[in-house]
Amino acid sequence: MSVAKAAFGQTVCGKHTIDAYVLENANGIKIKAINYGATIVSIDAPDTKGQMADIVLGFDDMAGYQGTKNPFFGACCGRYANRLGKGRFSVDGVEYFVAANDGANSLHGGLVGFDKKVWKGEVVGDNAVKFTLVSPDGDEGYPGTLTAELVYTLTDDNELKMDYKAVTDKKTIVNLTNHSYFNLAGGGTVRDHLMQINAERYTVVDDGAIPTGELRDVAGTEMDLREPTPIGKNIDQVQGLGYDHNYCINQAAPGQLTLAASVLDPSSGRTLECWTTEPGVQFYSGNFMENIEGKNGAIYNKQEGFCLETQHYPDSPNNPSFPSTELDPGKTYTHTTIFKFGVKA
Repeated sequence: MSVAKAAFGQTVCGKHTIDAYVLENANGIKIKAINYGATIVSIDAPDTKGQMADIVLGFDDMAGYQGTKNPFFGACCGRYANRLGKGRFSVDGVEYFVAANDGANSLHGGLVGFDKKVWKGEVVGDNAVKFTLVSPDGDEGYPGTLTAELVYTLTDDNELKMDYKAVTDKKTIVNLTNHSYFNLAGGGTVRDHLMQINAERYTVVDDGAIPTGELRDVAGTEMDLREPTPIGKNIDQVQGLGYDHNYCINQAAPGQLTLAASVLDPSSGRTLECWTTEPGVQFYSGNFMENIEGKNGAIYNKQEGFCLETQHYPDSPNNPSFPSTELDPGKTYTHTTIFKFGVKA
């Protein structure tokens, strides 16, 4: 196991030097993360023949990550990941308003969410890096000074473990996730990837992707991914431009680490398992990518990457029946997600 630190570049304004941390395990898997947005910029993993490929989308430099065409590649999204309807929510009867940066709604924390913040990075032992961020009271409209911590640990079992913690000095809401776009083939479409999601229900949404409050059974619908299914099989029948929906994970108990999703790329044999303590996972099939200039000259387009965003449900503060995302002073928000990499002949 090893962790190496190197300069990645500077922010466009020139005020901050951004560092990269490269974690490598005994099997040759390498994960590179930067302290801008606690962003995962690359994951090198082997196929069935031992050939390595980078299986996440991203950019070569800071100009790309700070550019207007960055769709949250690899970043930690917060203070509230996913959407808040009409950019508003209430805490103890007090209404708060946050930026409407997705039509009439707020998405992934607003205009300058956690994905656009410079975090403090620190090597932890021989296989982990810890990122820390202090979000002041009123940041993007959210109440309370929130201190967030995210630790990436790479194990010799080929697991990338992501441990989130947060504390606040004033009652607030919090919902953090990682927004990596995976392509287990290393390029091309993901429509042939076999996706399996451990969920009987999903949150029904309106045309603005805001939950209506209904949790609908997937059985007999295009949303049913309980068995390994090519992503492209029913995607054209899915509401909107493709999958961009929160699935309600079949948890035995709240907060219990549960297998949320399994993915196989038949062409390379690479596999991905997603385990989480969160109650939901947003399966997004990269529907809005168009002509994005990415790493090593690659051009990313629609459905050439997929996301498994482990989370509490979208717009939970405005849906009292959903699991709560409120955090009180003296309490600690915790969330663990594991991405496990493998191969299958």
